[in-house]
Amino acid sequence: MASGNDIKAATATYEGFVNLVKWSTPAICILVLVVILVIQ
Repeated sequence: MASGNDIKAATATYEGFVNLVKWSTPAICILVLVVILVIQ
């Protein structure tokens, strides 16, 4: 477990990761759709 001093840093890291996943997932889906349409 993180010590009390590291909670703020851990929370910031986790929120950054969640934000990255939230925005990259739709972008990857759109990219895959474009690739599929180009291949057809």
